[in-house]
Amino acid sequence: MSQDLWLQNYDAACRLAQEIAENIHERNRQQRTGGNPAKLNMTLRASLQKLKQNIAQLRETLNQTSAQRRIMQAEANRRQTLVDDLATRETRLNASFKGDLLEAEPSRSSLMTGGSGSGPAGNPWLVNESEETRGLSFGQIKHHQQQIIEAQDAGLDALAAVISRQKQMGQEIGNELEEQNEIIDDLAQLVDKTDSRIKNETHRVKLLDTKSASCGEISALLFYCTLVCLCFISAHSVSDALVTLNCILI
Repeated sequence: MSQDLWLQNYDAACRLAQEIAENIHERNRQQRTGGNPAKLNMTLRASLQKLKQNIAQLRETLNQTSAQRRIMQAEANRRQTLVDDLATRETRLNASFKGDLLEAEPSRSSLMTGGSGSGPAGNPWLVNESEETRGLSFGQIKHHQQQIIEAQDAGLDALAAVISRQKQMGQEIGNELEEQNEIIDDLAQLVDKTDSRIKNETHRVKLLDTKSASCGEISALLFYCTLVCLCFISAHSVSDALVTLNCILI
């Protein structure tokens, strides 16, 4: 049996999410090595928008299919869970993309306002420093940022592994459902054949029962006739014996 179109679209969305995670990982690597990730950022924005649209389409298609009762409720619930998980992944990927981008490219307003975001500053290049980096040298701050990026990369790798496992589980569940559907079809055919045989055997039993009743009546009639004949023969024999005895005596 061919795979369901909804499942094919879901697999395509999962592959797109995996591609986005890999692109974010590559963008972070370019940032660490001093490369220019502008092209990757544009690709990521387009891919994230496409993933969001695909998830919305999956939800709409699932709602229509469930309302028309073309799939069982259990399967509809399973697919709803898959869509929710995919939406959660999309939210995390979007947050990771925006968080890394803001960290790598600070906005002009923060530079012009000294990080406060409101009111003029005496020196526009004085930015409020966080407690984590206060008192650290430039090299130490760079090393700290690299550690943060590596931690994010490790999180994205873990997320990519989870997506891959869930995709594999989805495929295995789909294959199992196909096998179960085939087994159910075979059982339905066997039940139909068994029901037909039972009806035939019931009809034959009724015919035998009717014939048995007719044979019983015929047997009773024959027994009655035989009994009458025996009685007649016995009576005739007794009369002949009496006549013979009278002849002897005379």
